Amino acid sequence: MNKEFYKLFATNFCGVMNDNVLKILTSFVAVSWVDAEYKPMLVSMSAGALVLPYLLFSPLASKLPAILGKQKTLRWSKLAEIGIMAIAIIAFWQNSIALAIGSVLLMGLQSALYSPSKYALIRDIGGTENVAKGMGSMEAVSFMGMLIGTVAASFMADYDNPAIWYSTLMGLAVLGYLCSLTLKVKETRQNNDSSINPLRFIHRTHRMLKQYAGVNPVIHYLSLFWWLCASIQMLLIVYCEEEPLALSHTSTGLLLALMAVGITVGCLIGGKLDTNRFMLGATPLIGIVISVLLIFTFIWGTNVTALVILLVALSVTCGIFKIPLDAYIQKRVPAEKQGMVLAYFNLVSFVYIFIASASNFLIMEFLSSKYVFMFIGLFFLLASLTFVFACREVTCWTGYFFMRWHYNIKINNEKLLKTKDGENLLIWPNHQAVMDPIMLFGTFYKENFRPLVDEEYFEIPVIGHVLSLFNAIRVPDLRKSRKGVEQAMQLSGIIEQALNDKTNVLFYPSGHITTDGKETIGTRQLAYNTANILPEHTHVLLIHIKGLWGSAWSRYGKKATPNIVVLLLLSLIQILTLTIFLRKRRTVEFTFEEVTEDVRKEAKEKSRVEFNKWLEEKYNTF
Repeated sequence: MNKEFYKLFATNFCGVMNDNVLKILTSFVAVSWVDAEYKPMLVSMSAGALVLPYLLFSPLASKLPAILGKQKTLRWSKLAEIGIMAIAIIAFWQNSIALAIGSVLLMGLQSALYSPSKYALIRDIGGTENVAKGMGSMEAVSFMGMLIGTVAASFMADYDNPAIWYSTLMGLAVLGYLCSLTLKVKETRQNNDSSINPLRFIHRTHRMLKQYAGVNPVIHYLSLFWWLCASIQMLLIVYCEEEPLALSHTSTGLLLALMAVGITVGCLIGGKLDTNRFMLGATPLIGIVISVLLIFTFIWGTNVTALVILLVALSVTCGIFKIPLDAYIQKRVPAEKQGMVLAYFNLVSFVYIFIASASNFLIMEFLSSKYVFMFIGLFFLLASLTFVFACREVTCWTGYFFMRWHYNIKINNEKLLKTKDGENLLIWPNHQAVMDPIMLFGTFYKENFRPLVDEEYFEIPVIGHVLSLFNAIRVPDLRKSRKGVEQAMQLSGIIEQALNDKTNVLFYPSGHITTDGKETIGTRQLAYNTANILPEHTHVLLIHIKGLWGSAWSRYGKKATPNIVVLLLLSLIQILTLTIFLRKRRTVEFTFEEVTEDVRKEAKEKSRVEFNKWLEEKYNTF
């Protein structure tokens, strides 16, 4: 690993550790200055003080890398930390709640201002190919700092020695500044003309990120991780002291430290896994596991042993969950916009953390504190189910994951999907059943195809939304109105524009599923018209699909096309009841064939009907 990574990690470690030492000391020590009834409020105020600056100053933080540069922003921020720790020392010396909360607030401001710079430097140091590994290591170091800071602060709170508090806070600040001075990185230039008004900044950045499909949903889903961490940390400070647990500050700190170790291990595992395979699609399933662990903690969390086991399992799972989402943001967004987007992410995630502070306080005000586990678990479950339908790659991967339970999918000549720069694909599959589009997009979840889809499917709830993720082209039903004919005339132009833009386009030449197992194109004109306007850089692939004719998804033995919604619901029931494992797996085969030159030749020499017959023969004699 590049040696500059270690310098960045050391700088980050000192800052994160100091954040946690200050916050935990404030939560444990400052509460002794007030009556017990105000303790939950003070803990929430301490957490909120660290968060509030992110809400107000993240837009400004996004501009600093472009104005000062990332490394200068880092160094000036670390220098300011020395002054902030001086204020914190005075607060503890004078037993001043106002100064203690104020120092936490200033520390939050300092962290908010340099956070986009430190994360953007990961890509500058390691390049795009090392983003997942760099993020995994960075987060592991962060949680290690959280671990040591939490344990140290817990011990310091139980063993009252202010001299140790003061030397720790100031020593970490000075050491962090010295580490920042050693960092020497060739930076990617940052462009940022965004507003420093938080609301305007959120609106403009959200709108800008729409051009990078999936990034906005990923940012919001990842922000739930920080909600969870903040909620659990605030909760345990109160929950562990209550009966029947009745743990000391030191024991509570050790439990928080174990969670930090678990998240560290999870981040390292997540970084390794995401480097070698596509892990983003698995995050909703991991999120469901997190939900289950939280609900189990609500049920069995009054036993110390069960609580420790569940929280360690939860923290490892959270670490694995986090890294694919982090890496996706870094990979999808261009380097020159990293600072702005990371600042936007900070702002959004700390909105969630601020909500965590408020929700924890309200729940503990009216219910037992353990209900926080149940609340977060149910919310995480809902968010995970929603995220499945929020990002194209995740939707496809999820479909593929469940289809493999019932189908044995074989692929031939998949290498034909790989094109050179500046080239694209026009893909024509045969149409055996209503399942084959779902299976195609699920199996090839890494590819980006723009499909043509019958307009009736756009009207089905959920399915219509999923089609929008693929930027699907609506195909009018010519049987319904003459307006459809006018729209159909525009399809060739839409397809031509998409191909000229070097977009991969997929449509079925027949336009309907087969009624007798054979492909029938008849007098349809879309394939023929497209063949006549085929750009030079476009390759034409046929997909020969075998194995779905005769299934419940086909017209075999039926007078009408099967209802896709009914079949999807039946499949869901089979999955939930596990009866899907009692059925024999059906073998489905996809075979790719390149026919680019043949298509050009046949379209030039033959009429539309002759061209369609030639294409039918290609499918039916394979």
